[in-house]
Amino acid sequence: MTEAPFAAMATFQELSARERLSALLDDGYFRELVGPFDRVGSPWLEPQGLVPQSDDGVVVGRGKANGYAMVAIAIEPAFEGGSIGEVGGAKIATALELAAESYRAGNPIAALLLLESGGVRLQEANLGLASIARIQAAIVDLRELAPVIAVVAGPTGCFGGMSLAAALCTWIIGTPHGRLGMNGPEVIEQEAGPEGFTSDNCFTPDSGTSFLNLSQWGPLGPGLLSYSNPFRGIATIS
Repeated sequence: MTEAPFAAMATFQELSARERLSALLDDGYFRELVGPFDRVGSPWLEPQGLVPQSDDGVVVGRGKANGYAMVAIAIEPAFEGGSIGEVGGAKIATALELAAESYRAGNPIAALLLLESGGVRLQEANLGLASIARIQAAIVDLRELAPVIAVVAGPTGCFGGMSLAAALCTWIIGTPHGRLGMNGPEVIEQEAGPEGFTSDNCFTPDSGTSFLNLSQWGPLGPGLLSYSNPFRGIATIS
């Protein structure tokens, strides 16, 4: 992990999924699994006139943070709003399931999830919902063994079923730009109008969250990686 990315943390939410993982993980340790060159994309988008992406908008791999082994997962919000379909959901769930299996085999590993998602991908409907349910079950299983840390950094936020996945994590880290809730902004505006938006839609000083200054403490410091106290809470990046 280098110091340079944190000096520019004000633009962290502007980074791509791979760039965010690179900024958070120790240099030279990240190894991507089922990457874009494996060309495992969704088979359901092209028949509906949508262009698929070769990694289905999900980056999965293993690395280290402050020397601690991590399974690292990042959702790319620029692809279909970070929506979860069959393939992307399977990548996330399988990575978490393998991490739990590895831990039980005597190889401790925690999980880092960078969540930027509007929830289920409507074009894949039931398949996406089944994938999210599997993700949630995998989080519950792994968090009994090791920390599962969610990061909600950008304005895309984390909504729908993926907001429930975030709520199941050991910790949630957010930025003032991040949003977390069951309904996304478009749904809120449609059903409740602009007046339906409140500070509770964001990680702000008056939303009941505590602030974490990454430039001083680091995103994955001892307080998060130590599992001696299984406290679940929310922190924000100032």
